[in-house]
Amino acid sequence: MAVITIVGAGMMGSALVFPAAENGNEVRLVGTHLDREIIDTCLRTGRHPKFDRDFPAGVRYFQIDALTQALDGASAVIGGVSSFGVEWFGSFVLPKIPEQTPVLTVTKGLWDLPDGQLLTYPAVWTKMLQAQGLRRNLNAIGGPCTSYELVAHDQTEVAFCGSDPDTLRFLRDLMRTDYYHISLSTDVTGIESAVALKNGYALGIALTIGLNQRQFGLDSPLHFNSQAAVFGQSVREMQQLLTYQGAGSLDNLCVGAGDLYVTVYGGRTRLIGILLGRGLTIDEARRELNGVTLESLVVAERVARAVRAAASAGKLQMKDFPLLMHVDDIITRKLPVQIPWEDFTFCSGL
Repeated sequence: MAVITIVGAGMMGSALVFPAAENGNEVRLVGTHLDREIIDTCLRTGRHPKFDRDFPAGVRYFQIDALTQALDGASAVIGGVSSFGVEWFGSFVLPKIPEQTPVLTVTKGLWDLPDGQLLTYPAVWTKMLQAQGLRRNLNAIGGPCTSYELVAHDQTEVAFCGSDPDTLRFLRDLMRTDYYHISLSTDVTGIESAVALKNGYALGIALTIGLNQRQFGLDSPLHFNSQAAVFGQSVREMQQLLTYQGAGSLDNLCVGAGDLYVTVYGGRTRLIGILLGRGLTIDEARRELNGVTLESLVVAERVARAVRAAASAGKLQMKDFPLLMHVDDIITRKLPVQIPWEDFTFCSGL
């Protein structure tokens, strides 16, 4: 039996307790400094406050003050922090993990540099560690997976990515169940970029839901033509961005497109997109969702900023990203939603 320590008791980190524990491992769930009430609830009830199912028997719960104890003897560590905790995880948690212990993170996002380069979070952490003379075995999870459906044991397929095939196989053996299916990839940039890009584009698709509610009423039937049109444009722009990252394989695009699909149908990104489509400004929509973390906004801003920098250097053309640029205009310039439908059309072979 292996020991798996999960750092971050948010919904996704906590959802991973189920396949980890049900595969016969000892699981330790550690809350961050923001998760104290969650861990208190887990200690008292054996259930995450947002889940409708008890954790498997034998799971142990730790406050962040006991991180060293929770890491002792761990066979693998899973990072379950949100993208807003990237720097904290890199500076506070990673240095405490032994160099030989594999780390598997579920945090999705990209970091832009002034020259238009986009870094995955494993690349950001590697740079942070190198500055301290440290190295860690960093791996990541990508793919379409919502926390509450993983808890419900819905059939789920994800990809584990990292630089060492043997480590990836070891991690897959620790986590694979009859409902949690795991592909493997050594293309960390590709998998991580694909699943990060989907956040901003899922917001763009959700705009159409709000637009239709504004035109036809809140209780009107869903309209799928418009959603599908923006979905297609999203995949087109994602493919170009993956190619820009040197990671434009079909496998990467499929992982990103699957994650895009599931994100459109649930979660915070859907909510913010609908509110914006109904006519709320970004400030009004933020207030409406007070207290909800909105990683999609951060990703969209960073990628749009990178595209502009790359376009200035002649590496990309902004006209190839009309949806991304419009989403960014809504977020940063606070412009109203006016989806540029004609900019999505193309003439192939003419």
